[in-house]
Amino acid sequence: MCGFTGWIDWTDDLTKQSNILEKMTGTLANRGPDASGTWISPHCALGHRRLSVIDPANGAQPMVRTSDDDKYVLVYNGELYNALELKKELESRGRRFTTTCDTEVLLVAYMEWGPACVEKFNGIFAFALWDSKEQHLFMARDRVGVKPFFYAKQLGRLVFGSEPKALLAHPAIKPEVGPEGLAEIFIVGPARTPGVGIYRDLAELLPGHCAIYSRSGLNIRAYWKLESKPHTEDVQETARTVGDLLRDTVERQLVSDVPLCTLLSGGLDSSALTSLAVNYYNVTGQGNVHTFSVDYVDNDKHFKAHAFQPNADAPWIERMTTHLGTVHHSMVFDTPELVASLREAMLARDLPGMADVDSSLLLFCREIKKEATVAISGEAADEIFGGYPWFHREEALNAGTFPWSLAAGMRADLLSQDVAAWIRPLEYIGDRYSDAIAEVPHLDGEDAAARKMRQMSYLNITRFMPTLLDRKDRMSMAVGLEVRVPYCDHRLVEYVYNIPWAIKTAGDREKGILRLALEGVLPHDVLYRKKSPYPKTHNPNYLNAVRKQLLEVINEGTSPLLSLINVKKIRELAESEAASSNLPWFGQLMSGPQLFAYLLQVDMWLREYKVVIR
Repeated sequence: MCGFTGWIDWTDDLTKQSNILEKMTGTLANRGPDASGTWISPHCALGHRRLSVIDPANGAQPMVRTSDDDKYVLVYNGELYNALELKKELESRGRRFTTTCDTEVLLVAYMEWGPACVEKFNGIFAFALWDSKEQHLFMARDRVGVKPFFYAKQLGRLVFGSEPKALLAHPAIKPEVGPEGLAEIFIVGPARTPGVGIYRDLAELLPGHCAIYSRSGLNIRAYWKLESKPHTEDVQETARTVGDLLRDTVERQLVSDVPLCTLLSGGLDSSALTSLAVNYYNVTGQGNVHTFSVDYVDNDKHFKAHAFQPNADAPWIERMTTHLGTVHHSMVFDTPELVASLREAMLARDLPGMADVDSSLLLFCREIKKEATVAISGEAADEIFGGYPWFHREEALNAGTFPWSLAAGMRADLLSQDVAAWIRPLEYIGDRYSDAIAEVPHLDGEDAAARKMRQMSYLNITRFMPTLLDRKDRMSMAVGLEVRVPYCDHRLVEYVYNIPWAIKTAGDREKGILRLALEGVLPHDVLYRKKSPYPKTHNPNYLNAVRKQLLEVINEGTSPLLSLINVKKIRELAESEAASSNLPWFGQLMSGPQLFAYLLQVDMWLREYKVVIR
C-alpha cells in the first residue's frame, strides 16, 4: 500500500514547479514510509510514497515503461490479488517483466489492453497513469472503494491524490467549505455522500469508476456496479459457493513478502478469516499466524450489555486463540490515550471522523505495525451479509432515511439558527437518501418485502460500508500498515448481493448463510455467537474527559465552532443525564460520549486546517 499525488496542467510548464510536487508528496509520508519518488514533465507531475509489501527491491514508483517512442508512467496504491494469473496471460501475449511486483503487472496490463485493463483486475486499488502517446491521464478506483482517490478539476488543471491533504498542499486548492460541506459534516457525517469531497473544490472518484483527463476535459465512466440478478441455487449450494469464494479470497490475500497477521475480535467475521488463514498456513508450512485484539482499561468493570452490543469480546478472543493456536497479541488502551489521539485521527482523515472509534483503531494499528506490515480484517461482512441490527428491525427498515442515522432531528437541533437555515440539514439528508434509493437496481417480479431488503443491502454497501473502509484505510495508513479486507472481494459482493433474504438469514439468524458456509471451520459456539461490533471504551472517564474538553471550548469563546452550533442546547446536553446515553446517533457505536468527541474533532479541524466557511 502506498500514497500518490500529482496534477496535470495544460497551461503551465510543471518542470519549474518540482518544489510543489515534493511538498504534496511529502504529506503522504505516513502512507509510504519506505520510499519516495517523483516524475515530472511539462504538463504532468506525479509523486509517490511507498510501503513495500511485494518485491521490495524492485517496485519503486513512479514506475516508467516505454514502448517504441511512447512512455507510460504509473503511480498506484493497492494490491492486485490476481497478479500472477494476469502476468502469465500477458507473457503469453509477448509481454516481458523485470520485477515480481503487481505494480508492473498493472502497468503492462494497461499497455496491452488500455483502459479496459481495469475489468480484469481483482484487488483493491487506486491509480493514475500518464500515457504520453495519447497525452492523457488514466485514473481508476477499485470496485467497492477500498482505496481512496480524490481530485479537484479546475480550468485547464486536474489535481489529485490519495488523501485531501495532498491536494490541499497545492497552492490552487484552498480549504474552503460551503453549505454542502457543512451539511455533510453536521447531518451526514461521519459518513460521506459518495463523490463528495467536503472541501469546495474536491470530489472523489467513485468506486468502480475510471476516468481520462485530456485537453478536451474530464471523462468519467463506471466500469462496474451492483446488478440485480435471479439467484438460482438452493441454501446448501449457496453456502458452498460462499465458502468457496471466501476461501479463495483469503488465500489470495495471504500473499506477502513482509510479516502478515489477522485482526481478531472473537466474532464470526474475524474468527472465520483467522481460521482460514491458520488452515492455509498449516497446509503451506508457513508457521503460526499472529493475531491481534484491542480492549480498554476497566472495560470488564464498566461493560453493560445492550441491544447494539450484546456481549464482551475478551472471552471469545481467548476461545479462538486457544482453539487455533495463534501467537496472540492483546492491546489495551486507556482513556487519556483515546482522548489525546482524537486530533491525530482527525488529521489522518483530514476531517472529523468516528471519534474514539477512529482514534482507538489508530492506536491499535500503530502497535500492530511494530510486529507486522500487513493485516487481514473482517470489515464489510455485516453490510454484505446483513448483520447489523437495522436489517432486522421494522422501525429501521421503514424509517424513510439511512437506518444508521436515525437521530437527524436531534443533530439538526444542535446547529445555530443561521447555519440550519443556510444548509437545510433535514432537507439535505432527505435528498441524499432519495438519491440513494433511486439508484437501487431492483429485480423484476420482486415482492415488496424482497424489494425492501434489496434496498437495505444496497444502502449499506454503497453508503455505510464506505465510511468504515475510509476509517480503516486512513487509520492504518497513517502508521504505514496495510490492511486487507477479504469480504470486499467484488466476486463475493456481487454474489451475496443477489442471495434472497430468506437464504441470507438461513436458520433464522443474522448472516445465517455465512454461518452455514463456515460449518466445520469454526467451533459451534463461536459460529453462532450473537453479533457484537468493534469494541469501544465503556469507561465513564472517557465521557467525563470529552465533555469537560468540549465545555472548555465553549467557555473559551474563541472557537470557530461556536458560530455553527446551538451553544445553549449543547451545553444543556453536556450537563444532562442523556450525555451517557447508549442510544447511537450514528452507526452502532457513536452515542453520547462520541457526540462530544465528534464536536471536539470539528473544532480541531476548523482550527488546524484554517477552514474558510463561505
